[in-house]
Amino acid sequence: PRKDTPKVKSVCPPGIWDRLCVMGRLLPPRNLKCSAFLVCLVLVIGMFFRFLKIEWKMIFHSHPTINFVQCVPSITQSQSSTTPWQNSEEVKMLKELIAWPEPQGTPSFNSSTSPQNCDYWIINPKANYSVGETLEVLLTARDHQSKPKSYGGDFFRAKLHSPRLKAGVTGSVKDHQNGTYTITFLLLWPGDVEISIRLIFSSEAIQIIKRLRETRPDKVFFRGYFQNKGKQEITECNMYKLNGSLCEFIDPGTKEKWYCMKPKELPCSSWVYHKYVGIRKVTSEKEDVFLHRKVTDQVLPGQIPAIRVLARKSSQGEPLLPLCTSGLPIPDPSGFYYNDVWTSRVCSTKKFPKPSNVVTCLRGKVVYMFGDSTLRQWWKYLEDFVPSLKRIDIHDPLTSGPPLLATDPENNYLVQWRSHGTPLKRSIKTMVADIHYMANDIEGISGGPRMVIAFDIWSHFSYLPVEMYIRRVQIIRRVVMNLLQRSPQTTVIIKSANTGQKHVDVNDWLFLQLDIILRKMFSGIPVAIIDTWQMTSCHYLPDNIHPGRIIIKNEIDILLSFICPH
Repeated sequence: PRKDTPKVKSVCPPGIWDRLCVMGRLLPPRNLKCSAFLVCLVLVIGMFFRFLKIEWKMIFHSHPTINFVQCVPSITQSQSSTTPWQNSEEVKMLKELIAWPEPQGTPSFNSSTSPQNCDYWIINPKANYSVGETLEVLLTARDHQSKPKSYGGDFFRAKLHSPRLKAGVTGSVKDHQNGTYTITFLLLWPGDVEISIRLIFSSEAIQIIKRLRETRPDKVFFRGYFQNKGKQEITECNMYKLNGSLCEFIDPGTKEKWYCMKPKELPCSSWVYHKYVGIRKVTSEKEDVFLHRKVTDQVLPGQIPAIRVLARKSSQGEPLLPLCTSGLPIPDPSGFYYNDVWTSRVCSTKKFPKPSNVVTCLRGKVVYMFGDSTLRQWWKYLEDFVPSLKRIDIHDPLTSGPPLLATDPENNYLVQWRSHGTPLKRSIKTMVADIHYMANDIEGISGGPRMVIAFDIWSHFSYLPVEMYIRRVQIIRRVVMNLLQRSPQTTVIIKSANTGQKHVDVNDWLFLQLDIILRKMFSGIPVAIIDTWQMTSCHYLPDNIHPGRIIIKNEIDILLSFICPH
C-alpha cells in the first residue's frame, strides 16, 4: 500500500482484511474505508442467507408442494403412450430381466398346473453322495387331468433339508419353458436329506397376478384425513392418480408424488393423517379358482426316499471366505442352516451369542435403519436382546408415528428405525408429518466409519406397477451413491426381500420380482446385501412375512458381521 493510505479499522471477520488489502491499490484513499465496509457487508449477508438456505432445507425439507389437479385416467388399461424415462435403457433392461413365461392360449382351470399331479425324479441317481457334490432333479408339471404341460412359467420353490439336524438349503430352479424344470441342490452337510418342492403359483395364476399388478393398483387403498378448525373430511389416497379432483402432494427432495381425492370443503393443505384401509376384490370368480389355496403354496407329493450324504471325500473343505465387507458377490446358494445356525457362503460371518458381543461391536456407532416392518424386527430384536440398549419412549405405538430410537448411554451407541415413506401400509392413523421419505433422511446423514445405514424396500410396493418401484429405487440409489462419495467409509447394508405371503397383492412371486430389480440396480455399488430370501425359504418354520426369532437372530449375526468384520 502507498504511504498515504489511511489506516482503516477492520469491521470484517478475521482473514477478510488480508484479502481487501489487495483492493487498496485499486481504490481511492477516501473510498477505501467505505468500500471495505460494503464488501464485508455483502460477505456477511451472503453467509447469512447461505445459512438460512441450509436451515430452510433442514426445517422445511419434508413439507410437500401441494397442487390441485383434475385427472380422469383409466386404471384398468395400460397407458397407450410412454415417456422418455419409460423408454430409458435401464428401465427396459430391468423389465426384460423380470420377464416371465406366459401360458399359451386361454387356459382353463383343468389345463392349469396341478400340484397333486406334478412329479419329479433324481437325474442319474447314485448309490452314494458326498458333501460338495450336486444333486439334480427333473420335475414335470402336469395339469388337473395329469397331462404334461407344454409350457413353463410355474413358480416352484425347492429346498433340501434334514429335519432332525435342523438343516436346510435352497435349490436352484431352471425353467426349460416346455413344462419341465431342473432343480439343482448343493450337498453341504452329511446325513440323511430330504427333498421338498412346493408349487407357489401356477403359470396361469401368475398371469392374473401380473396383470392386476400393472393395471389395478386400486386393489390396495389408503385414506387421508383432512382436518381444519374442528372439521374433518376423509378421502381415498394412493401413489397413482385416482379419478376426479385430486390433491397432489410433491415431496421437494425426492419429487415423489402422493394423491388424495380432494375434500369437498377443506383445502388440500389440511391433510393431517394417513391410514391404510385394505384391499378391494379385483378378481373374478373365474380367476379365483386359479388362486385358491388348494392349488397355491402346495407341497408336491414326492416318492423319493431320504438320501444319505457322506462326509466330504477329500480333506479340503469349502474355500476360505473373505471378511464381510461391501460389494461381495452372492453365490447360489448363499448359505445353509445346520443346527439352526446359518452358515454363509458369501463371507466369513461371526456369531454374537451374548449381549456383550453385540455391545462390543456397536460401541461408539450410530445405526440407522429405514424400511418396513421386517426390518423393524431387527431393531426390536436388538432392543429385546441387549439389556443395556434402552428404548427412548415417546408414547407412540410400535407400528406408528415417529422413528423408534434405542440408545446405550454406557457404551455410546444408538440404533434407530424409521419407515421408508409412502406407500405405507399402516392400519393405525399416522401423522403425515411423521412419514418421511427415507431418501431425504439418508441425504441428510454425513456418514463416516462409525455410521451404519441399513434399509429395505419391497413389501409395500408389491401391489404397484414395477415402474413405480424402479423410480423409487433410482432415487434411493442416487442418495446412497452421494453418501458413499462424500463418506466412503460409511457401511451401507441392504436387506433383501423375504418369503411369507400368498395373496393377490402381496405374495412371494411379486416379492421375488422386486428383489431381482433391487439387486440388479445396486450391483457394482459398494454396499452389502443380506440374502434373507434364501434364509426364509429353506427354514423349517412355516412361511411368515415376519420370520420367527431364530431366523432374525441369524440375520442379526450377518448384519453385525458386516458392521464389525474384523
